[in-house]
Amino acid sequence: MKVLIVGLLTGIGAGILAGMVGVGGGLVVVPALVFFFGMDQHTAQGTSLAVLLPPTGLFAFLRYYQSGHVDMKIAVVIVIGVLIGGWFGGGWAQQVSGPALRKGFAVFMMLAGLKMFFTK
Repeated sequence: MKVLIVGLLTGIGAGILAGMVGVGGGLVVVPALVFFFGMDQHTAQGTSLAVLLPPTGLFAFLRYYQSGHVDMKIAVVIVIGVLIGGWFGGGWAQQVSGPALRKGFAVFMMLAGLKMFFTK
């Protein structure tokens, strides 16, 4: 029952953030899977990708698309890049130890947050 409740709350939080500001997997789901479900970093990242692909990829997109806030030409080009990059990045991540991957993930989030905070 705890897994169901915590999982549902994690999903709702990630969905709200994904819909509002375009984040969810990295900032909400991965840390929740590590801390609340005891997953290692590799499993948390893989599970996050599996969880977020259908709902954020479809429903949040549809809301933005219906409001006229999607540039499909750029989106298609980026999708191709994400597919290629995701394939290589996913493979490379398997070669990195769990603790090193977790620390790299934390540094990335911290730097991204600082950049956003201090950019006018």
